[in-house]
Amino acid sequence: MKRQGLNSRLRDTNQVKPTCAPLIRPQFLASVKNAFEARIALAGGADILDCKDPSLGALGAVSLPAIREIVAAVGADITISATIGDLPNEPERVAKAAEAVAAAGAHIVKWGIFETEGADQVIDALKGADLRGAKLVAVQMADRNPDFSLLIRLAAAGFFGVMLDTADKSRGSLTQVLSAAEINSFVTRAHQLGLISGLAGSLRIVDIESLLSYRPGVIGFRGALCTGGRTGELSRANVERVANAIDAAAHGTLISRPSRIIA
Repeated sequence: MKRQGLNSRLRDTNQVKPTCAPLIRPQFLASVKNAFEARIALAGGADILDCKDPSLGALGAVSLPAIREIVAAVGADITISATIGDLPNEPERVAKAAEAVAAAGAHIVKWGIFETEGADQVIDALKGADLRGAKLVAVQMADRNPDFSLLIRLAAAGFFGVMLDTADKSRGSLTQVLSAAEINSFVTRAHQLGLISGLAGSLRIVDIESLLSYRPGVIGFRGALCTGGRTGELSRANVERVANAIDAAAHGTLISRPSRIIA
């Protein structure tokens, strides 16, 4: 997706609806580590391609050449997000990493908040970074005592969105790490502040229906898309299963989605 189209594409999924309202289908984010996986994810029904190397950590960064190859492989109309790695809260280092990822062609730059100490200084540095029109998303770690009060600072600094993820993938799915009330509080607060909300963290197909009830703007997957766990190979069949499950949960019936045609 083109950068100028990101707001309009996601706006409808970022609204807090009454409990009785129909569910809004969130954007399906698939984490990919190279151009080959990007084509598979897109063909299987993913909406957002998230450049990430799972062998390097929760938000392991792929190389800058790999980001450029992914962008070239799928074209300008597909939304590309990219992580900057599991970095400590060192403002200058984080800002430079974010600028490099944006320069490589990512539409969305994801920064992981692994600890709250020093986060304010990083937020200030990112606010002043030259991201060439790319948008910032902060990722809070559900298993690292996330401070939801930071959402106010992030919104004030002009961040596009916020996500929940997990740092320790062995602890299970996001739904096993946080309570329903905590997840709902995060999404609701994000929406109140005008931030796109995203949910990720070892998510399984069985988690989809409950997570959609919170009405997040984005729902992200890696392990469920692979054979052999999150560091394994991406499977088109698994991507399609997740895409269909999201449709089924959003629309109340199983929909077999037509696969994208990749030139």
